[in-house]
Amino acid sequence: MRENYNDLYAFWLVAQEKNFTRAAQELGISPSALSKTIRLLEKRLGLQLFNRTTRTVALTQAGEQLFITAQKSFDNLNNGLDRLAHYREMPTGKIKVTAGLQIVQDILIPRLAHFKEQYPEIVLEFHAENQFVDIISQGFDAGVRLGDDVNEMMIAVKISQPIKMCMVGSPTLFEHYGFIKSINELSRFPSIGYVMSTGKLYEWELVEKGQTVKITPSAQFVCNDDNAIKTACLKGLGLAYLPQSLVQSELATGELISVLQPFCLSLPALYLYYPHRNISPALRVVIDNLKV
Repeated sequence: MRENYNDLYAFWLVAQEKNFTRAAQELGISPSALSKTIRLLEKRLGLQLFNRTTRTVALTQAGEQLFITAQKSFDNLNNGLDRLAHYREMPTGKIKVTAGLQIVQDILIPRLAHFKEQYPEIVLEFHAENQFVDIISQGFDAGVRLGDDVNEMMIAVKISQPIKMCMVGSPTLFEHYGFIKSINELSRFPSIGYVMSTGKLYEWELVEKGQTVKITPSAQFVCNDDNAIKTACLKGLGLAYLPQSLVQSELATGELISVLQPFCLSLPALYLYYPHRNISPALRVVIDNLKV
C-alpha cells in the first residue's frame, strides 16, 4: 500500500520534536489538525505510533521503527535536493542534442570543443540523425533544425546565418556532359538525390525570374547524408545540390565546380530549440556558445 508522504513527514516532525504544538508550528497548521493527521495515519497503518499523555509524547516500538525508516528516507531526499541545487547553480551534467550529421560536425563540435577545459563537468551527447525527432518524448534537452521546421511551441535560438545552397559537379562530369547554363538543362544530367526520413526525395528549390522552381532530381544514387552526397559528387556520379559551406574547400581546389549559381537560393538559418525557458546552467552555456 502506498502511503501519503505528507502524513509521514508530519509523523517524522512530531517524532523529532516529541511535541505536537512545536511540530504543528513548523507545518503551519493547528495542533488539532496535526493530531487528526497522525490518528488517520495510525488508523491506515493499523498501528499505534505514539504513546500520548497530557505532558509527554513518546514513540511506540512500531513508531520507533517507522521513525528510523523515515529518518533515512528524508535524509536521502534532502541530500538529493541538495544535489539538484548543484545542478541549478553550476554548469554540470549531461546535455543531449539531436541534429543532422553535418551540423554536429561543422557547428556543434567546433563551437563547443572548448568545453573540455572550460566546463569539464558537462557531458555533451550528440545524436546525428537526419530526421525529425520528438525531443520531449525521446529525452533530448534540445534539437537543431532549420528555422521553418521548428515547432512554434518551442523556444528557438538562432545558431547560423541563412544557408546558401549551390549546384556542383566534378570536372569529369562536365567534360562528359558539357556545362549547364539553364535550369531546363538539368534533365540531361545525372544527379545525386537526398532521401528524407519520410522516404521522399528532397526537392531542389531554385529561383528563376523571382519564382521558386522545385525540381525532384532523377537520381540513380541516393543518400541520406550531405557528406555522402559530396563524396558521390566528387566521384563524378552526378550533380549535387549542397550547402555552399560544405563544398567550399573543394570549390577552391577545383575538385568541384559550381553551376547555376544565380538560380540557387538560401535556406533558412539553423535554430537550436528546446521546450521551456526554465533550463539548466549547462544548457544555458551551450546556448550562449552557439547563438549568433
